[in-house]
Amino acid sequence: MEMSISAQWQGKRQFVARGASGHQVTMDAKPEVGGEDKGSRPMEMLLMGLAGCTGIDVTMILEKMRQQLERFSIEVVGKRREEYPQAFTEIHLTYRMDGDVDADKAWRAIVLSEEKYCSASASLNATIIPHLVLNGTEIPSPTNNSGADV
Repeated sequence: MEMSISAQWQGKRQFVARGASGHQVTMDAKPEVGGEDKGSRPMEMLLMGLAGCTGIDVTMILEKMRQQLERFSIEVVGKRREEYPQAFTEIHLTYRMDGDVDADKAWRAIVLSEEKYCSASASLNATIIPHLVLNGTEIPSPTNNSGADV
C-alpha cells in the first residue's frame, strides 16, 4: 500500500503539504534558521501524527470493549538527540481519560495500539513509553513501563 503527499514551497522555509484526503498542513521553521513561524515544525507534526494515530486506535478499541469515555486527551513529549540528525530517542505518551473505563481495559487498548495497530509508532525508531491517567489518577502499567504483556 502506498501513500503520497505533495509539499509546495511557499518561500523562505515554509511549505504547504496536501495529501490524498485533500486536507493541507502548513509547516515552517523557527525564525532563528530563516523561517517565519507560519506553521508547525515538521518534528511537531511527527508527534501530532503519533497522537492522532494512537488516539484513533484507543478510542476504537475502547468502544469495542464497551467502555464509556467522557473525555480523552494525549500529551506527547519527545526527547531528541543533541547531535544531527536530531531524531527522537524517547517519546512519552500520557493518555488522560475520564469516564466509566476499566483500567485494565484502558491499558490493553494502549498496548494493542502500540504493538499491533498504530502505524505511526511502528514507523518511529524511538522508545515509546506510555502513561495512563484515569479519572485524575495515574495508573501504573500492570507489568512494566512499556505496557507489554498486559
